[in-house]
Amino acid sequence: MWGHMSEYGWVGGMGFGMILFWGLLIVGVVMLVKRSIGSDISEKRDGEKSALDILEERYASGEIERDEFEQKKRDMKS
Repeated sequence: MWGHMSEYGWVGGMGFGMILFWGLLIVGVVMLVKRSIGSDISEKRDGEKSALDILEERYASGEIERDEFEQKKRDMKS
């Protein structure tokens, strides 16, 4: 059975298998890294406050007066 396969055929098959194995392994690692980085970025975007949210918090805490709040709010909308 093994006598019919030349050395070149055996090594060539093993070489292709190794390339396929390492290629799939590298692609898998890259996909995992991208997924973990992507989820971190999307979580930060969901958790970030808008400029209007921050402005409303500053007004609610008394950091800025009503006139300044209204002016900045108008500036953001234009």
